[in-house]
Amino acid sequence: MTFFWIATVGLAVAMAGLLVLALLRGQRNTGPAEAFDVQVYRDQLTEVDRDLARGVISDEDAERLRTEISRRILSADAKVQATGAGGDQPKTLGGAVAMLVAALVVGGSFWLYGQLGAPGYGDLGLSSRMEMAQLARENRPLQEEAEAQIPEVANPDVQPEYGDLVQRLRGAVAERPNDLQGHILLARSEAAMGNYVAAYEAQERVLSIKGDSSTASDYADLADMMVLAAGGYVSPEAERVLEAALARDPQNGVARYYMGLMMAQTGRPDIAFRLWDQLVRQSPADAAWMPPILAQIEDMAFRAGVSDYQVPRAAALPGPTADDVEAAGEMTPEERQEMIRGMVAQLSDRLATEGGPPEDWARLITSLAVLGDQGQAIAVWNNAQEVFAENPDALEIVREGARAAGLVL
Repeated sequence: MTFFWIATVGLAVAMAGLLVLALLRGQRNTGPAEAFDVQVYRDQLTEVDRDLARGVISDEDAERLRTEISRRILSADAKVQATGAGGDQPKTLGGAVAMLVAALVVGGSFWLYGQLGAPGYGDLGLSSRMEMAQLARENRPLQEEAEAQIPEVANPDVQPEYGDLVQRLRGAVAERPNDLQGHILLARSEAAMGNYVAAYEAQERVLSIKGDSSTASDYADLADMMVLAAGGYVSPEAERVLEAALARDPQNGVARYYMGLMMAQTGRPDIAFRLWDQLVRQSPADAAWMPPILAQIEDMAFRAGVSDYQVPRAAALPGPTADDVEAAGEMTPEERQEMIRGMVAQLSDRLATEGGPPEDWARLITSLAVLGDQGQAIAVWNNAQEVFAENPDALEIVREGARAAGLVL
């Protein structure tokens, strides 16, 4: 590494020195413009003599031309004497420019490297980076190892009544191990409470009961719970589940999102960006995987070498104004995520004070679930059941949102 810095400093100083030397010794060899005019007029005198010798012009015309050209030569020569024949540049200005150029070349080079380079890293060619990414993928921690690193945190948002219901459900499925609907409900209930390990264990039982009839969504739900149990990390076991989901449905959005996340975590942001960009362009704006993708895709594009990426306008989440979308393009991923939370909070406040159509209630429930606010999503679902108790059609629309959030069957 020391050799790298010595070579870098040497090259930067050498290049700056050459430019400074050229500026300080710079000289215009052609002389002033008037000196060039004198040479042109002298050539014209020679041409007059040639024309006279060929008989093209008469003696009188030749004499008149010589007189006029000679007058011009004298005038141009007088200007040369007045302006000076030297072509040297001003020394003060040349020195100032030379110092500025040296500072820009040396200082600018190291500033640019500090912004775009990776101090401390060795030379990593494309093949080396791909090999390192493959090794990282093959040697990454297993699901159990990742779960061991996640501290156990109680979910304070869980209502006591809901916790009691889940406890009774656990007892019921323990007595009926082949109760498919019971295990489905248990998996979603455990996930809603933040008990993701218990949730994916229940979901594994769902797949076992279903057997070959298990769908891509069943596998995607299992992978989702496993990733959440590992704190957002896609383990080798979760990857295999995702592959099973995509084998059944290559267009499954949840599986495609997590496969992109896995690629990002193992040093392949280029593949992650391509997967997410394609998914963003093919998905509705209110899809459950859109908020996490939109919060990360611009950073992923930069890591993939795409410096001018623009989020497709059609991917904007429902609700923001054109100004919100424009402002989001200038935000960091953290700021953009905070903006999304602010939009969800505004929707929640509006529904609580003014009410709204069932579609808005369903969107709020799914948005809260995506943001990880399971307790608040449950509270909104309970409130919606009271609001639309006498409107079964509207309640069914909200129920679809709750079902997408994993709150109900």
